[in-house]
Amino acid sequence: MRNNYLVEAWLVIVLGVVFGGALAGVQATLADRIAQNKLDETRSQIPALVPGASKEASSEVEVDGVRVFRASSPEGQLGWVIPCGGQGFADRIELLVGVDLRVERITGLYVLEQKETPGLGAKIMDERLFRSQFAGKTAARSLVVTKQGAKTDREIDAITGATISSMAVCSIVNETLARVRDGLLAALPKE
Repeated sequence: MRNNYLVEAWLVIVLGVVFGGALAGVQATLADRIAQNKLDETRSQIPALVPGASKEASSEVEVDGVRVFRASSPEGQLGWVIPCGGQGFADRIELLVGVDLRVERITGLYVLEQKETPGLGAKIMDERLFRSQFAGKTAARSLVVTKQGAKTDREIDAITGATISSMAVCSIVNETLARVRDGLLAALPKE
């Protein structure tokens, strides 16, 4: 009987190593394609995140060690799109934040990737329910989550049953804007 347990234990270990190695191989093989798909999705969201911008006229730049996008139209730069991420309730949340040229107003928010609880925290992806609240909010002061309905230009109404996910999104946006604001302003073309 004892030998059966040892055989089964070794079988589990061998299968774990084989399947783990296979998953690692798939990830290594597809890493470039995954990164390119994420970049393509980011570029496709630029017009929605900064109204008037086009993905063709926009360009990727590095500002203070952070990769950002100059959201531009053929006539000139209109704002910025900033990829950012942080811890949510269940796992990492990756966002794209659109801001105006002077980093005074948020122009849009897009959830690039999330693994929040389906039916609750995953509602952060819903444009009508959650993301649309960010457009027009201040980028100069920290956003706060409220449960009584947003009344000011810095309040975001929490998703019922997903307050932690709502707060995580606001925290990611606040920390990112605080970290890159000065660099974005310094990177503006001199007039």
